[in-house]
Amino acid sequence: MSEATAPSFAYLGPAGTYHDEAARAFAHRLGIENPELVECPSLSEVFDCVDRGRTEYGVVATENALEGPVTATLDNFAFRSSATILGEHVLDIHHCLIMHPDATRDDVKTVVSHPQGLGQCRRYLNDKLHGIPTMTVASTADSARRAAADKSVAGIGNAFAAELYGARVEEACIEDHFGNQTSFALIGRQGHVPVLTGTKFKTSLALFLQANRPGALLMILSEFAYAGINLVKIQSRPTKQALGDYMFFVDIEGSTSDLEVQTALNCLRLKLREVKVLGSYPVE
Repeated sequence: MSEATAPSFAYLGPAGTYHDEAARAFAHRLGIENPELVECPSLSEVFDCVDRGRTEYGVVATENALEGPVTATLDNFAFRSSATILGEHVLDIHHCLIMHPDATRDDVKTVVSHPQGLGQCRRYLNDKLHGIPTMTVASTADSARRAAADKSVAGIGNAFAAELYGARVEEACIEDHFGNQTSFALIGRQGHVPVLTGTKFKTSLALFLQANRPGALLMILSEFAYAGINLVKIQSRPTKQALGDYMFFVDIEGSTSDLEVQTALNCLRLKLREVKVLGSYPVE
């Protein structure tokens, strides 16, 4: 009898990205030793892999402490996908200067990375590599791959990517702002059974108004206040229907199995065009 196929995870590639690192972290939390990791060229493709059943799980970034919400993820949740959030993982973002194993700093002629990687290490580049030109590439993982293949190229990425591609970490923690973190969501097909346990839960919602009128946001907030529910996050996004027409993403404390959460959601369903539950899941 053949061995069962390991659960599969779709993530934003290439291998060595922070998405890859987050996917492996989720697999570890689920007790999966050798997950099948499926690289995707875009976040939309990650959602498609889950919605179409190509992979059991997907991993998508939701928010960065410096850059804010990941709009491509939010738009997929709101307008394209029926996937549900099964869990959340917060990854500390530590950028490293990555070089060829045999290179010295005198060999470096170009520093490459994703635009965010370069932007988040601007002070370091100015102080330690002043005058060396920079070039943007598709991902921090790609910068590690290029550095591993060329002594004249230094990359900015994570230590995981450096090890994966056979490069060397010349200097770690070169980011300008310490405490940078990115939250990632583990997603599954709609109706997927819960896979993580915990004592505290969070519920993520997408709320669509009947009409853009005065007091609409206050009405939403009041329902949660009346039910004694604490809001963790609220942010608006255009509905893509008309200029000035917005919907809201809301994270609240509690589970959809809690009576007070059920009450608040039922009241909102009477007043809003749509209440889309994106997931109810344990927090770390």
